[in-house]
Amino acid sequence: MDLLTVEALDRPIGDDEVRALLPGLGPDRTLLGGGTWLFSVPQPHLRGLVDLTAAGWTPLTADPDGLTVAATATLAQLADLDPAGFPQWPALPLLAGCAEALVGSRKVWHVATVGGNVCLALPAGPMITMAAALDGVAVVWDAAGAERREPVVDLVAGPQRTTLAAGELLRAVHLPAAALRGRTALRKASLSALGRSAVLLAGRRDPDGGFTLAVTAALPRPAVLRYPDLPDAGSLAADLDALADTHGGWYADPHGTPQWRHAMTRHLAEEIRTELR
Repeated sequence: MDLLTVEALDRPIGDDEVRALLPGLGPDRTLLGGGTWLFSVPQPHLRGLVDLTAAGWTPLTADPDGLTVAATATLAQLADLDPAGFPQWPALPLLAGCAEALVGSRKVWHVATVGGNVCLALPAGPMITMAAALDGVAVVWDAAGAERREPVVDLVAGPQRTTLAAGELLRAVHLPAAALRGRTALRKASLSALGRSAVLLAGRRDPDGGFTLAVTAALPRPAVLRYPDLPDAGSLAADLDALADTHGGWYADPHGTPQWRHAMTRHLAEEIRTELR
């Protein structure tokens, strides 16, 4: 879709140019990543775009501390990372699994960005699921040139709401090595074979026995349950039930009722618990 009200397009090259444009962001001027959502619906309020794809950020950077995923990394780049090259990180197949949960064509994968998916903050955003399950930390720049870090599970505050302030930018998501050393499992439920995720869960079992479960799509904002060891089925089910009170209730939209989402969350969580024994 053409955005006929846009009058200016900036394509900053390098970090300095990006930072220089942050103070000018506002209701009528926004950041552009892949644009797969931005160009899919009318945006009559917009007069300017700042295209981050020219910034030249390295999509994926691996070091002993973990994997840093640039906000402009595409889902295709994430999915194409070969886990065989990082045998010390058994969790890496989760990256491709979460990309597949978007149910987009490879054409979409080559454009849609990790940062865009996180910042759009839809309950079904699979990059949010990935980051929540792997203890992902958002690297955020502000208009004054400072940097702050916040867990992605806290950055996403609700449907299309984040904690990003005016002039702030998601620069990257860091996945720590400690989380990448875990085994993972992913489950999804939709009302149709190619439908949007109504329930999207990712679990992780660490070498020390610790168990982490990320619950997304079924709640207005992501939730993470953590245990020092594998919980029993009853304890996990009770903790899942309690999420309705702490995370705004089970989500309701055309992709699933709250009651069905609750039931499927319980069912798929038990599948993950069993798989990661």
